[in-house]
This record gives sequence, structure tokens and C-alpha cells, in this order.
Amino acid sequence: MTIKTKALLVHLLTATGAIFAMLSMLAAVEGDWRTMFFWLVVAFFVDGIDGPLARRYDTRTNAPIFDGVLLDLIIDYLTYVFVPAYALFKSGLLPGWTGWIGIFVITYASAMYFADSRMKTKDKSFSGFPGCFNMVVLVLFALKPDFWVILGLVTILSVAMFLPVKFVHPVRTARWRAVTLPMALAWTAFAFWAVLDNFSPDSWAHLGLIITSVYLLGAGAAQQIAYGKDG
Repeated sequence: MTIKTKALLVHLLTATGAIFAMLSMLAAVEGDWRTMFFWLVVAFFVDGIDGPLARRYDTRTNAPIFDGVLLDLIIDYLTYVFVPAYALFKSGLLPGWTGWIGIFVITYASAMYFADSRMKTKDKSFSGFPGCFNMVVLVLFALKPDFWVILGLVTILSVAMFLPVKFVHPVRTARWRAVTLPMALAWTAFAFWAVLDNFSPDSWAHLGLIITSVYLLGAGAAQQIAYGKDG
């Protein structure tokens, strides 16, 4: 198999995220949250491996007919933002007018963030919250906090997209990668566990989700505090 074929296959792998997005959306319309999150977690896993593969096989050089960055952003918007926002609204976790505010804030702010040319820092981290509402909403489904807590969290994270706060990339941020990457893999495993348990309140997966989520949300800011603004 030639390097050009391998590079093309990476693009095709990335594009499977569109299928997973559709499968998750169809499940969401039916209110089948377990199936919806299953496909979202599958999409999240694919998104985690296609980037390293794209760099390994240099898709920009060996399969330039497709723009891998644009393809990834399109699919990320569907799986990270659009489907989770719909689920938050449809599930009733944000009832009444709070649901409308939630989906408008999430989708609008995320659209602007995904088009922001400043989203990456020098160390390949994210500048501002990277719009990972798939992760946020999954944890909210597991914990089911009060709707005021949910609305506040959604608002804060949407504003945080445009603040000079760093959020680590599990693979590309070199500093603390030895901890960050296992944490991201653990989050994925706990997410699968929680989904398979149908978000049972007695599941130990919830504790794992809390611990890994807190780390992934705060590691970048902790680096800035410890090493300075560009740390």
C-alpha cells in the first residue's frame, strides 16, 4: 500500500465521523440517549486517532485533494456541538426558556470559535474552551445537576471560548502529556462505561468522569499559572 493510499484512507476515516454524527442524531430524535452517546463516544475516539495518523502519513502532501483540517472541523461541530446541544434541549435537562438559551448560546458561540484563527497556542494547546460540549453534556447526563447549574456552566464555558485561557490538547500539548493522554483515554473509557450502564447513579464511572473532566478542563490553566501566560 502506497503512502498516498494510506493518506487517503486517513481522510476516509475522518469522514466516518459524519456517519456517527447522523446515527447519534437519529437516536437523539427518538430520545434514545444511550445509543446517541455511544455513537458520540465512538466519534470522539476516531477524532482522537485520526490526527496522529494524518501527521504520520502527511495528508497535506500525500492526499492534498481533501482539506483534512476543514473536514475535521465540520465533523467536530456536528459531534462536539450540534448533536449534544440538541440532546440538552430535548432531554429536558434545560427546561423551558433555559433550553432555548442553552442551544442558542452553544451553537452560536461554537460556530464563531471554530472559525477563529487564534484557537491554537504556540504549544499546540487550545486558546479558550475548545467547544467540547459532547464531553460536557455526557457528564451532565450522568450527574443530572440542577438546571441552574447547567445553564451557568454552559454560559461560562461559552464565554471561556474567547478568553485567553489555555486548554490542553491530549495528544499535541507536550507538557504533561504523560498524564494528559492517559487522562483522556480514561475519560473515554469512563464515558463508555457510563453509557453502557445507562447513566446509572450507582455507577463508579461517574466518579471517574468527574476526576478526568476536572483535570482536562483545568490542566491548561494550571500550566499558565505555573509557567506563565505562554506556559
